[in-house]
Formats: sequence, structure tokens, C-alpha cells
Amino acid sequence: MRISMRARYGFRSLAIGLVLWPAAAFAEPSGNAVAVNVDQAKLIRLPGRVATIVVGNPLIADVTLQTGGVMVVTGKGYGATNFIAMDRSGEILVDRIIQVEGPTDQLVTVYRGVERESYSCMPICQRRVTLGDGETYFKSTIDQAGSLSSQASGNAAAAAKPAN
Repeated sequence: MRISMRARYGFRSLAIGLVLWPAAAFAEPSGNAVAVNVDQAKLIRLPGRVATIVVGNPLIADVTLQTGGVMVVTGKGYGATNFIAMDRSGEILVDRIIQVEGPTDQLVTVYRGVERESYSCMPICQRRVTLGDGETYFKSTIDQAGSLSSQASGNAAAAAKPAN
């Protein structure tokens, strides 16, 4: 009877451990993971001899190598991907996960039928572009931002051009 009780207790402890293990594994981020919010950037210091960076899924995160071994990680979409940093000979120097999480500001989501609108409410609510929003507003806002950017680039190039 005592052996039977121990076996049940041991089995129950094992079952509880197996159920709680995923929660414990996700409770604290891995030391190798880079956490960044969508639409934000984070600076990561890499070894100085990095020559090439490969990103697993550039729709989730974008990376840019700056001088001095500084990498800029920008969250583009929700989820996880990885990046690999290599030197000129192809030796892998860094292989890390990038976890892109939701925005940190207070969001309010409004549904109008199947169309979704997102508002950032800090301290007053203002419309913002968020992945998954209705296509009409999302596309028009992205088009306007692209137009503004190209106009600014054009004006900067025209200002830098010497007068004849």
C-alpha cells in the first residue's frame, strides 16, 4: 500500500511538473533573446569584426549594422525570428532570437464591421497605423508617409545641389 501511494504521489508530481514546465520556461526571457516592441528600435552591441547580418524573417524585424559594431533592431511585425552575424570568413559570431511584442502605449481598438481601427490613447486618443487595421486607412497613411519622405529627400537633394 505504501508503494502504491508513493507511486501515485510521484506520478502526480511528474504530471504537475510537465504541465507547469512551459509556463516556467516562458516566465523569464532567454538571455540570448532580443525583445523589441513593434514600431520601435533597440540598439545591440555586436563584436567589432561583424561583416554580414542575416535576418530570418524581415517582415518581423529589420536590422541595420552601424559603424563600431552597433546594430539597430526595428520591430516590424509580431512574432519571433532570428539574426545571424558573421565575419568576413563566414564564421558565425552571434545567433540570437528577436522577439517582437505589441506596443507599450494604451491602445483602443474599434471595429466597424470587418474594418479595424487602432487609437493610441496617451493621454488623448489619436488614430495610429497598426498591423491588422483596415486596408483603406492603412494604405492611405503608408502612401502619405512615403510621399512625405520622398519629398523631404528631394528637397534635401535640391538644397545640397550647387546653383549654376
